[in-house]
Amino acid sequence: MTQTPYNPDRQLLLIYTGGTIGMIHNPETGRLETFNFDHLRKHVPEIKEFGYTIHNYQFEPPIDSSDMTPELWAALVRIIDDNYDRYDGFVILHGTDTMAYTASALSFMLENLDKPVILTGSQLPIGVLRTDGKENLLTAIELAAAQDGNGRPMVPEVCVFFGQHLYRGNRCTKSNSEHFNAFSSYNYPPLAKTGININYNPAAIRQITATKPFTPHTETYPGVVALTLFPGIMPQLINGIMQMSDIKGIILRTFGSGNAPTQQWLKDAIRHATEAGKVVVNVTQCQSGGVMMGLYESSRQLQESGVVSGHDMTIEAAITKLMILLGRGFRPCEVRQLMCTNIAGELTE
Repeated sequence: MTQTPYNPDRQLLLIYTGGTIGMIHNPETGRLETFNFDHLRKHVPEIKEFGYTIHNYQFEPPIDSSDMTPELWAALVRIIDDNYDRYDGFVILHGTDTMAYTASALSFMLENLDKPVILTGSQLPIGVLRTDGKENLLTAIELAAAQDGNGRPMVPEVCVFFGQHLYRGNRCTKSNSEHFNAFSSYNYPPLAKTGININYNPAAIRQITATKPFTPHTETYPGVVALTLFPGIMPQLINGIMQMSDIKGIILRTFGSGNAPTQQWLKDAIRHATEAGKVVVNVTQCQSGGVMMGLYESSRQLQESGVVSGHDMTIEAAITKLMILLGRGFRPCEVRQLMCTNIAGELTE
């Protein structure tokens, strides 16, 4: 158990993008309506007990998480960049359905981040009686403000806090649509667990590289597709996707430890795609574990066709990483190398 010193002088920016957490019940209409964060302290009075200076930024109109886009990720990056020197930490309120995508994207777009960026949300609106939103919000604020004994942030990275667990943002995925513990991190331990106390896992938290400056990136390339293999998949389908001129990145969701059908048509389709400059990445369909290219003949033939390993990345991390690397203008050979490289704690090498 690690207790951190309380510092009431912390300055935080709360960013509301949209989602279930930002809804309240209108007693006159009986409907759920968008929460106005100008009245945050009125609706969540417990925030006053922290003593932090908390300002808020609200997307207008609020965005349902199903409508999240790379352009909105870039908008979040700009908000954080514009306010980076003013605040000690950032809390982003976000819909749960695409929260892992946004958290993964921000982990790659906020290069050399040395401050907490905590995403949270809720399964029930903050305006209903049994909401999980209030607890998630209050704890996310405390996590964003937490310091170690030397006055440094406890979690200087992009994280998701949900249901008493703090996860690395690019390691988690939404795993349940009904439970309050809606997120899981199958290949990486939680950075902290909350209960009566907040128990941090220092060995799992990324260390700050003080010599490298914070560098925001807003460029993405949307021509990326995730292709899930299944028994009987039509060759015409794969060939059609592989030959699309606007598609430059393909996440191949394979079986088990990275295996795929050994038919010649698949080898040819992948080989033609890689020769045309497309980047093909192998990610397992399994929830836990990762790709081990070459372990079986059925994955060795993928290597020979130019496919690179996604190791144990989540599908959210693989897609967003590929979009961002392509958007930054790296050459295909560089993208292939970087997809196999641990950039922001997203994979186990």
